[in-house]
Amino acid sequence: MNINWKIVHHQLKEPFKIAYGVYDFRKALIVSIDCKEKIGYGECTEIDYYHIHLDDFVKDLERIQLDLISLPIEHPLDFFKKLQTFSLHPFLHSAIDCAFWDVYGKLHNKTFAELNHLPITHFPQSSITISMDEEAVQLQKIIESDWEYCKVKVNSWSTSLRDKLLATGKNISIDSNGSFSLEICDFIQNDPLSAKFLYFEQPMPKGIENYKQLSRNSYANWMADEDIQSIEDLELLQPHYKTLNIKVMKCGGLTPSLAILQKAKAMHFNIMIGCMTESTVGISAGIALASVADYLDLDGANLIANDTFNGSKIVNGKVVVSVDTGLGIIL
Repeated sequence: MNINWKIVHHQLKEPFKIAYGVYDFRKALIVSIDCKEKIGYGECTEIDYYHIHLDDFVKDLERIQLDLISLPIEHPLDFFKKLQTFSLHPFLHSAIDCAFWDVYGKLHNKTFAELNHLPITHFPQSSITISMDEEAVQLQKIIESDWEYCKVKVNSWSTSLRDKLLATGKNISIDSNGSFSLEICDFIQNDPLSAKFLYFEQPMPKGIENYKQLSRNSYANWMADEDIQSIEDLELLQPHYKTLNIKVMKCGGLTPSLAILQKAKAMHFNIMIGCMTESTVGISAGIALASVADYLDLDGANLIANDTFNGSKIVNGKVVVSVDTGLGIIL
């Protein structure tokens, strides 16, 4: 087994505006694992507001490379246990874990779904992200979009905006990236019209002192993003959030993501499989879990102008699964 990596720049089709800032490109680390002429791929992105820097990940890879390549090609669940001993950041952990699932599936001529006995008969539609902008610009983008589901980035709320979004006739969800105040959240969760939105994602900054003010039994379908990091968070979140955004990269890979998903379902959470601004490498990993989700937000590769990979993808909101084995990723 060999492991390689490279840093790439994903140029965005248009500026990506969220509460944290405006971005024209994303740096990503592509990790590849090859064995017996089969290559598996994983990806993690650089997120400045999470204080994540890819140069640190490269140093970690250089530090553990010899130990990694000495590991046997075994079932990914067993490989994952060994990978945990390196104490890596979850983003880097995810890139390696996904690359290993991809190459293992290709070596055994099985897809991730076949290896994990997951159904592949039904997929929810994915949302497309509507970046923060002037209200009129956002509304026009929603109306003109070929996607049925739109996730709108906002940092404020009003009854006027609420009514205009609902009037578009699209399936609308709201993502404030933690920018709402407690007062705004109180209004939303007591407003009957909030039930007409698919969900309200991560309304306030990460932390129990904020989310303990939310009720899962309110009109709003509150969705945790940054507040869900690991399987240990589920019991604390249950009284407050109805839905969880499981991002493979955030959770540390497909292995922990699947474990969180299964326990969360048993606890009657709704599940969304989400993403960062990722290429087809990262999106294919997310789509591997998509058949057991209630919502999808896997438009990351659709925002990138220079994606050089092929695999599973989202076309106008609909999931198109790669026919190739592993995670189905091809350079």
